[in-house]
This record gives sequence, C-alpha cells and structure tokens, in this order.
Amino acid sequence: MTVERTEKDNQPHILIVDDEASVRSALRRTLRKEPYRVSLAESAAEALQIMRDDHVDLLITDHLMPQMTGLDLLRRVRLLFPDTARVILTGQAEMDTVVAAINEGEIYRFLRKPWDETEIKLTIHLALEQQRTERENKRLLELLKRQADVIRKLENTHPGIASIVRDDNGAILIDEGDFSGLT
Repeated sequence: MTVERTEKDNQPHILIVDDEASVRSALRRTLRKEPYRVSLAESAAEALQIMRDDHVDLLITDHLMPQMTGLDLLRRVRLLFPDTARVILTGQAEMDTVVAAINEGEIYRFLRKPWDETEIKLTIHLALEQQRTERENKRLLELLKRQADVIRKLENTHPGIASIVRDDNGAILIDEGDFSGLT
C-alpha cells in the first residue's frame, strides 16, 4: 500500500510552545504566508505529546512556563528527538539561561521577545536549512558506509577486484589475461 504525500506533508513542521495564547497567535500570524505547517502547544507536556504523534522539524519554545520550563523541554527534546532543530524565544534573558540553553539544549538560536518578524523568519529559514544539510550529510554517510561494505565483501570473495594498477601517466593498466575466458 502506498500513501500519497500532499504538499502539506512536504512542508517543514514547526511547533510553537508558549503558555500565552496571544504569543502563539502572534507567531502563527507572523508565519501564515510562509511555507510551513505550524502547530501550537500551550505547555511542554502538550508539545511532547505532539512530537510523539507527529514529526516536528523545528521547535520554538518560550522559557518561563508552568510545570516545565522551556530549557527543560529543550533538554528532553534533544534526547528524545535529536533531529528536531531547537530555538528558544523568551522575554527572560539572564546569562545563565542563555548559556544553559546553548550547552544543555543545544539550541540553534536564542531569541528575545518582543521579536523582530524578519529576524524570526530568517532564523527559522536558516535553522531548517542547516537541518536539511545535516540530514543529507547523514544520508550520504550511510550510503558511503553501505558502499564500503559491498566493496569489502567483494574483495573478500574476489581478492584484488578493487585494486587498480596505473602506469606512470595515471592510465589504468588492464591485464588482458583477465579477459581470456570472456571471448
């Protein structure tokens, strides 16, 4: 059974977490014309449930929230969903919080409220671009590992198959005896 993907499925999924409805609404309005699928959560617990149910590309969270701070949420997301890019957006910018967010939450950026619309849009674009690059690098590394495994297996089965002999000019030398059984 094949599942057809809609254009919406191909859009990056952004999750905004803030305990203030007005902030969530304002951020959604800021991003309404952007090519993103936006979800909103009013608590860290709700955000984690959304992330368990659906893939999230980018998490943007407030810091000071009831029950669980944004920094605690970022720590959990880093462990549970390491592929999700993380941004903190807060009106509270004590240096200890900034340092902890960077070191423990491994965030992409630390933004302050009130935000500049251009800055937040650019931050989201760059965070998603970095994420795409990292995913592509992982994919290519896996492909390279699989290819190296195939070559290793071939070399074990047929010693010398992966060896190339070149002359002084760099041209590949072929032993015609290797093809004697083919004619």
